[in-house]
Amino acid sequence: MTPRLALVAFLARDYDEAIDWFRAALGWQLLEDSDMGGGKRWVRMAPDEQAETQFLIARAVGEQAAHVGQHAGGRVGYVLHTADFAAAHARMTAAGVHFEEAPRHEPYGTVAVFRDLYGNRWDLIEPKRQV
Repeated sequence: MTPRLALVAFLARDYDEAIDWFRAALGWQLLEDSDMGGGKRWVRMAPDEQAETQFLIARAVGEQAAHVGQHAGGRVGYVLHTADFAAAHARMTAAGVHFEEAPRHEPYGTVAVFRDLYGNRWDLIEPKRQV
């Protein structure tokens, strides 16, 4: 088996708050929500069940709380590809997602930076079609 990146930890203040945001803002699916005891849960989310890489929602505890929203130190830390930028941008904007800029066209595709519920920066990209 070729190694692959299966899960990326996403630090959240609250499990349900993060679940609600990913569902409403990005249209992601809740794949698993298992009680681990002691207030801890195993929560997996992704755009769909076939997504190669999924998010593991991790509730911040103690000193971790200071790092919520700073996953990449202020840089874009996540890149979300879409096949239809205009439709995704419109749906996300209607759901209250804050885009930092108007969509722009780059050699690699159409892109705009947005922030998640905690302020982490993401790129929404429709990759340029290869001819």
